[in-house]
Amino acid sequence: MREGRLGGVPSVVLVAPALASWTTALVLLGCAAVVAALVSGVSVTGAAVVYARGRRRSRREVISPGAGAVAKLGLAVLACVAATAAVVAFKVHTVSSGPVAELSARGATVTAEVVITDDPRVRPHHGGVTRRDSAVMEAQMVVVATTRTRFVVDVPVVLLGPGDGWRGLLPSQRVRVRGRLGPAEPGELTAAVLLVRGPPEPLSGPSSLQSAAGALRAGLREASDVLPPDERGLLPGLVVGDVSRMDDQVKQDFKTAGLSHLTAVSGANLAFVAGAVLLIARLAGLPLPVRAVVAVAAMLGFAVVARPSPSVLRALVMGTVAAIALGSGRSRDGLAALSATVLGLMLFDPGLARQYGFALSVFATGGILLIAPRWRDRLAMRMPALLAEAIAVPAAAQVAVTPILVLMSGRLDLVAIPANLLAGPAVAPATVLGFAAALLAPLSMGMAQILVRPAGLAVGWIIAVAERAADLPVATADWPGGMPGLGLLVAAAVVGWVILRGRGRRRVVAALVIGGLLAALIAGPVASPWPPPGWLMVVCDVGQGDAMALSAGEGKAVVVDTGPEPGPVDRCLHDLDVRKVPLMVLTHPHLDHVGGLTGVLRGRPVGAVVVSPGRVPERESARVSWELRARRIPEWVTPPGTRWRFGAAELTVELTVLAPAPGAAREGPGEGAIANNGSVVLLVRWSGATGAPIGSALLAGDLETEAQAALLHVGVPQVDLLKVPHHGSSRQDPAFLAATRARVALISVGAVNDYGHPSPLTLRRLSWLGMRPYRTDLSGDLAVVAHSVHLAVVPRGKAAG
Repeated sequence: MREGRLGGVPSVVLVAPALASWTTALVLLGCAAVVAALVSGVSVTGAAVVYARGRRRSRREVISPGAGAVAKLGLAVLACVAATAAVVAFKVHTVSSGPVAELSARGATVTAEVVITDDPRVRPHHGGVTRRDSAVMEAQMVVVATTRTRFVVDVPVVLLGPGDGWRGLLPSQRVRVRGRLGPAEPGELTAAVLLVRGPPEPLSGPSSLQSAAGALRAGLREASDVLPPDERGLLPGLVVGDVSRMDDQVKQDFKTAGLSHLTAVSGANLAFVAGAVLLIARLAGLPLPVRAVVAVAAMLGFAVVARPSPSVLRALVMGTVAAIALGSGRSRDGLAALSATVLGLMLFDPGLARQYGFALSVFATGGILLIAPRWRDRLAMRMPALLAEAIAVPAAAQVAVTPILVLMSGRLDLVAIPANLLAGPAVAPATVLGFAAALLAPLSMGMAQILVRPAGLAVGWIIAVAERAADLPVATADWPGGMPGLGLLVAAAVVGWVILRGRGRRRVVAALVIGGLLAALIAGPVASPWPPPGWLMVVCDVGQGDAMALSAGEGKAVVVDTGPEPGPVDRCLHDLDVRKVPLMVLTHPHLDHVGGLTGVLRGRPVGAVVVSPGRVPERESARVSWELRARRIPEWVTPPGTRWRFGAAELTVELTVLAPAPGAAREGPGEGAIANNGSVVLLVRWSGATGAPIGSALLAGDLETEAQAALLHVGVPQVDLLKVPHHGSSRQDPAFLAATRARVALISVGAVNDYGHPSPLTLRRLSWLGMRPYRTDLSGDLAVVAHSVHLAVVPRGKAAG
């Protein structure tokens, strides 16, 4: 069998040293520097012994080629282990000793000067009462000072702090920050974590290269403004990894469909750009050496646009490897190049060994090199070669990264392969056209926008694929995470390989798989439909927050609160087939009740929005008002006694505002409690065709004890269902709960929250009062339906939601 070669060295010889180097770094990063130094010394000794034995044997006897190859391979492995262990020892010693490590061990408060080394990641805080963005930055600390001492240093650190002031800063900028040092995560090549207080103080501007990258990225964003909102947010993410304007629901769809990797700059982006440039150069008749230079220049230009961060430079290397290997048709040479790349990166930056992003890049590139050519050749016997390659490459990459995804998330993305197959053909034109638009934008914005429009069509197709794939009931499957899950996956793969070896058995398995998919897609929803027929109200599972939908007729619903994020409430309304919202009620302006506003507004006309007369907290209240004004949606403050009626002749729902009075003073121990006590309280009554009552519910927002007592004084109606105030917190007035005479208590609460909701005391009180509690953290979405002469609750179940 012919072996591929790279520089005269058999390709497979480089695989073992690369894997040994990666494993060495992976293990030793969690050990002390002295352990890594000891491993290096032992490996050097072992390599010397192997070399000396080989020399002596070669003098005394003739060594077979096989034995000689094994000896050389062992020597190469030991040499790479020794070198990697030495590098790890040096880097671990650097970050674990010195003034920064000593100050972090004491939790000292310091003033530091740092150079930003990667894009600041500003993340919205979902949950709680207000929107508090946080920022994570990787940086190189160059100066650290306490009240008594000042040190000049050069160590990597991670900065954590509020999001204010970090947007717009670029890598290579030097800033001054203040905060408290803490120890870094074990196994990370980081000297400390700095908990920043307040915004950064810029000391210098970015480098010319980073400034150019920022200008090109800004130009792409401006050119993308001609596209619809979803495409406008995704195109920069697809081209250069800029997801700053990407819609939350699109992000969620991409995650569910296994397409999130498209918004991270990878070797694929560079391969697309290089491939397009090579094609143009070939059509222009340029000689091979010139074409190679042009391709390298294009990839370097792309790296500038995408911003030359460590992840982009890593993608540049991986993309070059994949492009050369596939373009030459010599996958073994590509494997050798990939192995050499892994080995070089381990010696340069052993911290990559513990990064999932690095593992995903390596495995995806390996899948493209080893699996894709074989699948492509087999498929090419049954279909056109271009179509065969378009199917084989993304499928091979997805199969290769599945073990890493299982380790990361403990789930299998069942729709990932078909979703990638469908989305794949649109990725290359979107990337190439978007890259060209970014380059043209500083010269001619009009020309850039001309290129962006067809790119938007490709991006729109990808968004449609993600949305349809995410809506499938079998989009993802739970799978054990960590090493047990990986072992189970390997066992399943071996069993599958044994079963599929025969052609007849493959046909049987294919028939069973198709039958299972049809059963899941058709019989499953028929057997357990959602929503249940004739649903009256659904408490949506939106995590730590509130969001409810009350049926107002075919395709219509009144929405009460929106949860903390747009995605979950949009998913809930989509599942309920809610296309119009004649009325929305936002009980009070806390993030966990209004943060998902744009999710409700996603493709749904809204008649009007009722808000609390209280404007605390002001920031969230102002954000809601701005969003409504921008969409020309009326914003109402309504007094107690205001009433609406919706529905058809056979079923109507009536909503009545019970509280608060617009001018009433509100009390509470702190701003949060005051805002909670300003919640809009609704009485809901359902009636049948003859006007006969079906049932009632009290939706009490986040009322706490003070407002509950005030409402009790006015009069609390008796109802069948109570939406327990404030996610079941302990601040409940027992007399208020008892006065409702409810038989069922609905609690909207997140499975993971920092507040201890629902309170065990509140649950005991509900039980003493004879109320049966239903919780979204345990049962998912909760549907209220009419059953005989009373109301019933149908939980959806967490697996379905």
